[in-house]
Amino acid sequence: MENFYNIFSNKKNTIKKNSKPKIKIFVDYREKNCLVPSLLKSLNFDIEFKELKIGDYLVNNIVIERKSIDDFLQSMISNRLVKQLKNLQKYKDRLLLIEGIEEQEFYNDEKSNGIHANSIRGFLISIALKYKTPTIFTKNQKDTAKFISILAKRKEKESKLNVTKKALNKKEQMQFIIESFPGIGPKTAKKLLKNFKTIKNIINAPPKELKKLIGKKAEIFELVNQTY
Repeated sequence: MENFYNIFSNKKNTIKKNSKPKIKIFVDYREKNCLVPSLLKSLNFDIEFKELKIGDYLVNNIVIERKSIDDFLQSMISNRLVKQLKNLQKYKDRLLLIEGIEEQEFYNDEKSNGIHANSIRGFLISIALKYKTPTIFTKNQKDTAKFISILAKRKEKESKLNVTKKALNKKEQMQFIIESFPGIGPKTAKKLLKNFKTIKNIINAPPKELKKLIGKKAEIFELVNQTY
């Protein structure tokens, strides 16, 4: 009797070989206590915990900063969020996720955690216009995982940990340093640099000259001579 070759004999092995590899998502190790990485893993993503210098999640070269409502408000008060937003600029594609609008009211017309609603509105506008960072509001951690899942599937390319930094020229670097002082925006930084020419001259300038040029904002430079 003639032998017939079973074309289905290696079906399982063929499927395994041809199956697409899992999409990798890098997660900051401080997110281990959060439910989001576990939810992403259950959605068939390859989760790798790392110490991310910038953001909480990195997928397809897109960096994501995740904030609960309380964390957002507290980091807004402490000015920590401003530093984080500046760091996010090192990535071409970035997102800010504010999580928990289903569980907690973000703000009302009264003060939220000591912050007036209009201050929060103004800060959100600043995130969009000054820091060019899109903001997404999610219901809860499950909703956050779904957003990241959809984002990850848009491009099935493994993310790189080495971020491509935007090359800043010398003037932009100088401006960036002056802007790092609380309350000093781009216009004020440019005004100071045009007037005093160098960062050293700004730091060493008499308080009266600084105050004459930029008003009360000049008080922040008094920190330079303070003892820790």
